[in-house]
Amino acid sequence: MSDRPLTKNIDLARGPLSLRDYEAAGGYRGAKSVAGLHPNEVLERVKESGLKGRGGAGFPTGLKWSFVPQGPESEQQKYLVVNADEMEPGTFKDRLLMEGDPHLLIEGMIIAAYTIGANKAFIFLRGEYVLAEKRLARAIAEAKEAGHLGTNLFGTGYDLDIVLHTSAGRYICGEETALLNALEGKRANPRAKPPFPQVSGLWGKPTIVNNVETLCNLPGILANGVEWYQSLGSGGDYGTKMFGVSGRVKKPGCWELPFGVSIREVIEGHAGGMQEGYSLKAFLPGGGSTDFLTPEHLDTPLTYSAIGELGSRLATGTMILLDDKTCPVGMIGNLMRFFAHESCGFCTPCRDGLPWVDAIFRDLECGKGSAKDIAILHDHVGYMGPGKTFCALAPGATAPLGSGLKLFAEEFEQHLVHGACPYL
Repeated sequence: MSDRPLTKNIDLARGPLSLRDYEAAGGYRGAKSVAGLHPNEVLERVKESGLKGRGGAGFPTGLKWSFVPQGPESEQQKYLVVNADEMEPGTFKDRLLMEGDPHLLIEGMIIAAYTIGANKAFIFLRGEYVLAEKRLARAIAEAKEAGHLGTNLFGTGYDLDIVLHTSAGRYICGEETALLNALEGKRANPRAKPPFPQVSGLWGKPTIVNNVETLCNLPGILANGVEWYQSLGSGGDYGTKMFGVSGRVKKPGCWELPFGVSIREVIEGHAGGMQEGYSLKAFLPGGGSTDFLTPEHLDTPLTYSAIGELGSRLATGTMILLDDKTCPVGMIGNLMRFFAHESCGFCTPCRDGLPWVDAIFRDLECGKGSAKDIAILHDHVGYMGPGKTFCALAPGATAPLGSGLKLFAEEFEQHLVHGACPYL
């Protein structure tokens, strides 16, 4: 049994395995095992495994599934939706999985859909992922031809159809209810909750939305067992995680590693450390919408709780590094520009606040800023914080903003003193 269940079949030079080669490597063994299990038994195994959502929130997957109404009195039409929109800055883990091993995702979808009783599943794919679309479409066709999709899967009497939907692409579609609106052909605005999608989701039917990496964990859990899966991680989080690094390192990339590995091991070991002439100033541990951490945190284990105790979030597990020769004000301003552009405009703090923040950063960069502007930025961290907006887009944007204002107060001040960016 591999200690890299997500990436054991991935060879970027070779390309993805065909269905026959995927099965020869043990593929679809997990999906076929459900033939002898009741959906509730599968659900209990997923719960026992401790699998958490890999899209950013880290919510227990089995618990999320358990909210879907079951039994003869419940709604019979249910949906499974894969969030493959992946637009978090610095994040490219799902792309690697879909391009490198598309059958792994399809197998995970079969297991999840069977468990919740969904006969229809959708892959909501980021429009720019052209190669992933091509490889997923081919893998779906292979699975249908082999009888792994369609009617009476593996002799269970269970039917499943998978639809690959290429999205127009907006960051807001990472929020599951905005994704569902987009999938229905509506404007991608978040919905009020409750009701939650598990009860009333796609077209008003019970729906589970899971991230790509989350579902790719299921085949290993079903094929190899709960104890094997739990043996792969540590620190209260089980299994492996796709960790990535971007920035001025020698070998930027993405690696499957066990939970509990230290930040230092990922940056200095797998990513090769900083490039010559550069040193690490700070980093975002889980994509663009997380709080900055500093070199003093390098020996922290990569688990949800350990990163949370430092005041940040593990989120997608893809680190964005800030070096000592890059302006932190410029880096944060670039993120604010992105978040302002991607706001759906549904609520006032996000719609008006983020463009205001973006405008202030533009003024700071060109020498038009003032001390009053810094105070306004601090105010916006409160205005757009958790609980102040309709969804988590603006609170996510305030994570690098708020932590950056604290960590880089001197750099902000230098922009006022010099009348421009001192790094230029």
